[in-house]
Amino acid sequence: MTRVCVTGGNGFLGSAVVARLAADPGVSHVLSLDIREPAEERRLDGVEYALADVCSPDVARLLQAHRIDTVVHLAAIVNPGKDTTREQEFQVDVVGSRTVLAACTQSGVKHVVISSSGAAYGYHADNPDWLRESDPLRGNDEFAYSRHKRLVEEELARFRDEHPELQQTIFRIGTILGERVRNQITALFDAPRLLRVAGSESPFVFIWDQDVADAMVQAVLTGRSGIFNVAGDGALTMREIADLLGKRTITVPAPLLAAGLWLGHKLKLTVHGPEQLRFLRYRPVLDNSALKDEFGFTPSRSSREAFLAFRAARQA
Repeated sequence: MTRVCVTGGNGFLGSAVVARLAADPGVSHVLSLDIREPAEERRLDGVEYALADVCSPDVARLLQAHRIDTVVHLAAIVNPGKDTTREQEFQVDVVGSRTVLAACTQSGVKHVVISSSGAAYGYHADNPDWLRESDPLRGNDEFAYSRHKRLVEEELARFRDEHPELQQTIFRIGTILGERVRNQITALFDAPRLLRVAGSESPFVFIWDQDVADAMVQAVLTGRSGIFNVAGDGALTMREIADLLGKRTITVPAPLLAAGLWLGHKLKLTVHGPEQLRFLRYRPVLDNSALKDEFGFTPSRSSREAFLAFRAARQA
């Protein structure tokens, strides 16, 4: 009977993980930590809710008070607001993760499940066609989220050396789609014509949000450690996505797009600068073989099926 704490427990992914854990007979206690109270209608029977900043010493105190043996660490800034600074993102993403890991070792936690990202590999022209877990992590410094995921994984590697008693399960997650997911990537698909960088297919790997939650719960229940890419089978190019949406693409040469982004950012028409070209041009494409063969989890939807389900939800 495991006792679990979920950081970021009121987020869209965290709330799904909390609900699944609370319903499982193998889990005796669920603690949901977040900086905000959940809406009253989203509170679940059998779940303890607590307010805590992941950068605060309160995390260790709460883990000890609730006798937690497993932590699912999901707290991060994935979609920053227009007024969010890079320093604020660094504090939550990197310093917060350090604090949670330190709290785990102080409190006798045996297992931590971490949501990393395919962005930790970085957006690079020489990325292999399919990235495996053994490939180097080169998260780009110009992208806060990518850099922070790389830094967190470097911290996790240090903890594996210094604290081998703390088992780690790290999920490098692809682009998450779900019925209610809205972010800078899904915004690309809302345009009348989908942007395509000349000379680049820019393939996307998608994973359904419920599959991500199920994989995390499986990690908690089995205690299986390791590093795993989390993505559905296959990938979709921007052309294929446009076809599925009944739209056309507009193909722009890379230098012209970089110049347009520079000018748009200079005129404050967009928050994105020319560095965004890498994000559009060199998508990290994740091989999910280890997830299926070693971890023992097969996503219920392929990349294509996840996108079709996302499309159906948008149309509805």
